[in-house]
Amino acid sequence: MRPVYKWLLAALVGTALLLTIAAGQHYRLFELTWFQLEQWRQADQREAASLWLPDYRAVIQGQPVDGIDDDLSALTFDPDRNSLIAITNGNPQLLELSLDGKILRAIPLVGFGDPEAIEYIARGVYVISDERLQRLLRVEVDEHTESIDAAASQQLSLGIGQNGNKGFEGLAYDVAGKRLFVAKERDPVRIYEVEGFPYPEDGQPLSIHVSENVERDADLFLRDLSSLQYDEQTGHLLALSDESRLVVELDVRGKAISALSLKAGDHGLERDVPQAEGLAMGPDGTIYVVSEPNLFYLFRRGG
Repeated sequence: MRPVYKWLLAALVGTALLLTIAAGQHYRLFELTWFQLEQWRQADQREAASLWLPDYRAVIQGQPVDGIDDDLSALTFDPDRNSLIAITNGNPQLLELSLDGKILRAIPLVGFGDPEAIEYIARGVYVISDERLQRLLRVEVDEHTESIDAAASQQLSLGIGQNGNKGFEGLAYDVAGKRLFVAKERDPVRIYEVEGFPYPEDGQPLSIHVSENVERDADLFLRDLSSLQYDEQTGHLLALSDESRLVVELDVRGKAISALSLKAGDHGLERDVPQAEGLAMGPDGTIYVVSEPNLFYLFRRGG
């Protein structure tokens, strides 16, 4: 082989290697592969003390939510009503869904720019995130509520690492610890913990404290964050990623210990979950996922 061809071959191999490394870093392939190996290597010791997502199977998959054409986003479980609460952001509405994905009620959201997440806090009280404006709003809903006006709601603007349409995509609430987890979608992925919000309607604003776990966030191999769910029994946090097509269980130290794949062929799924946007969990451990444009999924342990 002539020297010039050897040089060209070496250059091509070097370029391909660099591209492979760059792709691996972008998609976090190395960390993901290592996690998958660790998940099964330590399965026996982790399964008893976790939700152990590999045991879940799809019971309802890709079921359209009748009455919604597009922009179904976010999900939370309401234990008082034994129902699911969702939002749409194209034509902003708060929706109440049955546990099998049927619309029970729709309430217009007025003055909300881009609502992307909703979380149950207490009876009739929720927090909604407005992504682009990076604000959190405390809203109240009862049987007589016909519309929800942002201007009449408690609001907290954080303005952390503002980056256009890459703001607050997920919320989760720790009732015992009174912590609100707030997920920043990407660039970079972050999970903030907010203490002091929301406060009682008739009370005075409390001292607001915002913190983050830098080590946990640096280790997250997810390409983006779409939604969060806090499990009171284990103290673990579930993180949903649309682009990675994963739900990952994080332990109390923030380490990933198990995962639920949203790809075809895994957990009984016939097709990929196309754009997972909302995640909720019932008291019996049932996991609910909503996906744009209007799809509903239910996963149950053991199927």
